[in-house]
Amino acid sequence: MGQNDLMGTAEDFADQFLRVTKQYLPHVARLCLISTFLEDGVRMWFQWGEQRDYIDSTWGCGYLVASTFVLLNLLGQLTGCILVLSRNFVQYACFGLFGIIALQTIAYSILWDLKFLMRSSRTWWAPR
Repeated sequence: MGQNDLMGTAEDFADQFLRVTKQYLPHVARLCLISTFLEDGVRMWFQWGEQRDYIDSTWGCGYLVASTFVLLNLLGQLTGCILVLSRNFVQYACFGLFGIIALQTIAYSILWDLKFLMRSSRTWWAPR
């Protein structure tokens, strides 16, 4: 079997695979793009008390404000994920998810945490 035959077989398989899965790929791609937000929203649901207590102890803002913050994060992330997956108001959903990122950056003091930033950016500054 020559290289041309192998390439032809691979192309035929890829064409057949894409014909079968073409209708599902956009949904899978969207799910991959919002998976972090979906995971974070579900985690907030299951760790509601811990999240609320962390915000309350960090900010010293009280139970009500901390609960409101966690609820805003939870609803913002899950609503944005649902809207992106359902292809409704995708642009607004993306703006909302970006707002959640900005809100969390400030709330969890990520912007000023040098250790966190260095760990996150290690892939581009570390020597190879």
